[in-house]
Amino acid sequence: MSQAAILVTRAIFPDQLERLQAQFQVESNQQDSIWSPDELVARLQGKAGVFMTGVEKVDAALLAQCPQLRICANMTVGYNNFDLAAMSAVGVLGTNAPDVLTESTADFAFALLLATARRITESEHYLRAGLWKHWRYDLFAGAEVHGSTLGIIGMGRIGQAIARRAALGFGMRVVYHNRSRLSAELEHSLHAEYLGKQALLETADHVMLVLPYSAASHHTIGAAELACMKPSATLINVARGGIVDDAALAQALRAGTLAAAGLDVFEGEPAVHPDLLTVPNVVLTPHIASATEGTRRAMAALAVDNLIGYLSGGAARTPLNLAQLDTGAQAARVAS
Repeated sequence: MSQAAILVTRAIFPDQLERLQAQFQVESNQQDSIWSPDELVARLQGKAGVFMTGVEKVDAALLAQCPQLRICANMTVGYNNFDLAAMSAVGVLGTNAPDVLTESTADFAFALLLATARRITESEHYLRAGLWKHWRYDLFAGAEVHGSTLGIIGMGRIGQAIARRAALGFGMRVVYHNRSRLSAELEHSLHAEYLGKQALLETADHVMLVLPYSAASHHTIGAAELACMKPSATLINVARGGIVDDAALAQALRAGTLAAAGLDVFEGEPAVHPDLLTVPNVVLTPHIASATEGTRRAMAALAVDNLIGYLSGGAARTPLNLAQLDTGAQAARVAS
């Protein structure tokens, strides 16, 4: 058995923990307690690798205090918890878990769109409160989904999977905005049309956010962008908290300048902006877009594969910064 020591920061599937224990000395947090940054640093002492959930921050300050750390493996596709430049400078590899959650996340994104547009949460609360007395022609009349226009901001793997569902399953017109435009062939296969951001916001009946979080994408949707949208439109965020200005969104929902929103992610989560909890026309879910049994198992397995592959054989399946690693610093960590 390798003498490398690793840390697992949160509870994971027992069979995946056993895979790691067969290869390494493992300290695991199966109690799923939330560690402070200082406690995380303390527990990383002497560790060559760490299994992470995409929440724990890895920055220059942490790396300076963890001289033996060689790989940080996220079980999420997002990696905005990593300062990749700082990691590369000291020879620490970052990995994530792309592809394995694409289809289940796209399914959920569409489920959230349908629940939001068709006012499912509002109507269920109404029924449970005993307020439903009779049928009425306009009772919880929502927005059309089939045949409407879906605007997707962020056209990576998940955005493309959503576009296929929209165009081929619901006969929607699909428009998108992305940092780089897709090839003409891919646009054609997705039945998707590229638009500038403002044109998309003005055009779409439903806007879906599927872009990664970064300093550049912070508050991609704020008060000004919300004002560009149709008053009848819906906004869906299955990307990351911070991409939407949640306070501005709550204000728009309350004022009726936006019809409805569906949110799976929030600024400062697990805290939710209190104003979002008091408006009826928003569907709120606790960051569960990838939460199917099969998908979460595949995400965990990929993170485990990355740890085993890199620490045992030098090859991770989904490296983020391999080409940028300082090889001298990397060698010093291996030798430590």
